[in-house]
Amino acid sequence: MIRNFLMTFFIVVVTASTTVAQIASPQATFADSLVAVALERTRHQVVYDGSYQSLAYPGGDVADDRGVCTDLIIRCFRVLGVDLQKEVHEDMLKDFPAYPNLWNLSRPDANIDHRRVPNLQRYFEGRNLELPITSNPADFQPGDLVTWMLPGNLPHIGIVAKEKSRDGHRHLVIHNIGRGPRQEDCLLDFPITGHYRYQR
Repeated sequence: MIRNFLMTFFIVVVTASTTVAQIASPQATFADSLVAVALERTRHQVVYDGSYQSLAYPGGDVADDRGVCTDLIIRCFRVLGVDLQKEVHEDMLKDFPAYPNLWNLSRPDANIDHRRVPNLQRYFEGRNLELPITSNPADFQPGDLVTWMLPGNLPHIGIVAKEKSRDGHRHLVIHNIGRGPRQEDCLLDFPITGHYRYQR
């Protein structure tokens, strides 16, 4: 029994190490690594919760079993060494009026700003990462970030995956639309409001 436990532990550790090694591989592009990290997040059980919470700074996060669509993006970027909480906050400190005025704020708030889709859009646009918005599936590559407007004027964001739809016409999307992180065929299901390709 102890031997079986040790073998199981060894297999789990090796598997985890291999995944981390692949993600951190110097040969992998940022886009490839982002997709790999996002796909790993689909193994996590996450309750959809966008409530305001006080966070540490930098590196602050809500509980790992909580979050919304933006938290998926933030967590994936953090694994790859990019802290969007810090990046967005510092950018807002430099030019707060450039960001959407949708929440009646008079100054940046590092607890919530990075968790809002319109703010992430503005941040990516300010770094010239924006691509033309089209309805042509061929224009989207794995690792691209896409934003949509859901029914009820709800902004949403996800990551373009490597896997394609059953008909082979569209890349799947890794996102959290309310049921936790999932990989789904929904690239063109809602009006696209933004298309970004992050580079560092």
